[in-house]
Amino acid sequence: MPPRFPARRYGGGVNDFKIAERDDAVSALPRALRVSAALSWRILVILGAVYVLGLVLGQIYVVVIPVAIAMLLSALLAPVVSGLARRGVPRALATALVLIGGLAVVGGVLTFVISAFIEGFPDLQQQVIASLTALKTQLAESPLQINDAQIDNYLRQAQDWLQANQAMLTSGALSTAGTFGNFLTGLVLALFTLIYFLHDGRGVWLFVTKLAPKHVREKVDRAGCRGFESLVGYVRATAMVAVVDALGIGLGLVILGVPLAIPLAALVFLGGFVPIVGAVASGSVAVLVALVTKGWVTALIVVGVVLLVQQFEGNVLQPLLLGRAVQLHALAVVLAISIGAVVSGIVGALLAVPLVAVLNSSIRSLVGDDEELKPEVPPEPAEDEPAEPPEDKEPEPTAER
Repeated sequence: MPPRFPARRYGGGVNDFKIAERDDAVSALPRALRVSAALSWRILVILGAVYVLGLVLGQIYVVVIPVAIAMLLSALLAPVVSGLARRGVPRALATALVLIGGLAVVGGVLTFVISAFIEGFPDLQQQVIASLTALKTQLAESPLQINDAQIDNYLRQAQDWLQANQAMLTSGALSTAGTFGNFLTGLVLALFTLIYFLHDGRGVWLFVTKLAPKHVREKVDRAGCRGFESLVGYVRATAMVAVVDALGIGLGLVILGVPLAIPLAALVFLGGFVPIVGAVASGSVAVLVALVTKGWVTALIVVGVVLLVQQFEGNVLQPLLLGRAVQLHALAVVLAISIGAVVSGIVGALLAVPLVAVLNSSIRSLVGDDEELKPEVPPEPAEDEPAEPPEDKEPEPTAER
């Protein structure tokens, strides 16, 4: 039997019975369904806003990526500038000294790597030719029976394909030239943004906080500061992990006599700034070079060295350093890198984990502040339990006169 709703009479006919306001459809729905619907449309609004924001940022990626890289570099260099400023050095001079010193270090490392590659290239070329000759012999003696004439035929087909697709390759080169122009523009923008972040980063952030309402500016400021502290810790820890990876793998390559050990170690260092994925990719390059130049036995030993270094990094360094700085689960790191790589390629994989770390610290700060600001309400006595009467105080003895 269907439930009966309270009714009101407004006269005869079809309007004899009216549903009261308090018995509308909302109150008739189950509470679980109402809560689920409320959460669903809010989640849809948030996802829509994130999608629109992603479209806008995708249109101005030439500006967004240099600013993000400048933020990472400022997280690495800002503590040095602040330390010099606390010791009495003017902040402008401290910024100039840190920038010049950083550019000198980066330029020196690049010069060393390029010179080492140029010096080791003839040896690498000879070993690659010897390895290819041995590979031809092995293919000819294998069950496949691939002789030199067939190999030359495959090379001739590749040359014909290159000539047939010369127009496509030329257009690709032109697009590469345009990309190089965007790279130079982004490099200049990142440098100027880094200067402002190091010299007056606090002023820039306070200007941004003015976009928030006055009653929440202090909370937003505190959350932003904690997010930047997390970014500083992340950059420091990542740099230390990258140095350990480069030293471990580079030392193994030097001992095994693999050519271009120093440039490969530098590549491992740069790959270390992309957690998990970067070190694996750079280590794979080292294994490939060892396989081509020294054979499969040396390549297997290099695989063992890379795995040993990765185990030390994953079980000791990352929990000890990155765990304290970022406070993210390993699964969250892998998912962030995967989503960043799908959305923006290598740059997305590089910036995904720092972004998640900053958001994690900022949101925790906001939620923590809200919980701290909640007033403590004393527990009320139960209705069934009568309040205890006040204890009768004994009269204080009066002094005798």
